[in-house]
This record gives sequence, C-alpha cells and structure tokens, in this order.
Amino acid sequence: MVRVTRTEVDLPLARAMVAAALSAATGQGALVSAAVVDAGGHLVAFERMDGAEIAGPLLAPDKAFTAVAHRIGTHELTALVAPGGPLAGMSSAAGGRYVCFPGGLPLWSGDRVVGGVGVSGGTAEQDLAAASAAAAVFDALEPDVPGGTVGGQVW
Repeated sequence: MVRVTRTEVDLPLARAMVAAALSAATGQGALVSAAVVDAGGHLVAFERMDGAEIAGPLLAPDKAFTAVAHRIGTHELTALVAPGGPLAGMSSAAGGRYVCFPGGLPLWSGDRVVGGVGVSGGTAEQDLAAASAAAAVFDALEPDVPGGTVGGQVW
C-alpha cells in the first residue's frame, strides 16, 4: 500500500513563512509585503513592512495566487506572458489578478500544490529571495519518510 503524506498550510506555518520573508527582505535592505495563501489561493497570512510600497497589499497576495493557480513560480511566467509569448495576454485574465513577475512561488507537498507565497516591494531579485526564504520554512517541514521521494511525492 502506498502512503502519501502532505503538509498543509495553516495559520502558524503561514505566519512563520511571512516572518522568514520579512527577515530576508530586511537582510537585503528591502521593504516588502509578504503573503501566504492556501491551496485554493485564499489568503492565510499577510504583513506589510512599515514604509513598504502601497501596491504590496495587492501584488503580494496576487503573486501567491498566481503561483498556486499555475503551479509555477511567477518568475518563470515572465517570458511566457510577454508579447509574442505562448501565454501573451494571460496577465489580463482573472480580472488582472495574475501577476507574472518574480516573487511568487508555489508550495508543493507530494504531488500537489498546497499553497503559495508572494512577496512584493523590493527589486525582482529581492522579492524572489524573500519568497524563497519563506518557501524554505515550508520545505523544512515536508515529511522525510524512509524510502525517499519520487518526483516530489513521498512514498
């Protein structure tokens, strides 16, 4: 019998992830907003640093939503949605909610996306680094079952 174990995004985990994102941003000298969403793209936790851009409360959750909806990092969508790209115009779908520049990452547990993180306010590189710090908190919780993983799925 195959046993699959998944990590879910709950409020304590989401808060820890937001804290990691803000800490990473502080270390880079960036002022950001950070959001964590669940598997349905619904907001679980959010914080905006004092002095962060006013667009962050919209962009950070939407980056997280986009990463969940498309199961891909938003930085990987940038070239795909550019004029002439295979997904050109996608960013205008869903009422403009899809954000296709760096800072959004999906959270994988086994073979499923169970949430996402989005960071906005720094440079593209700073946003991606802060989102990666948040995702690392999630990744550290993924179960380590004897027998290892195959394609991200724990067996």
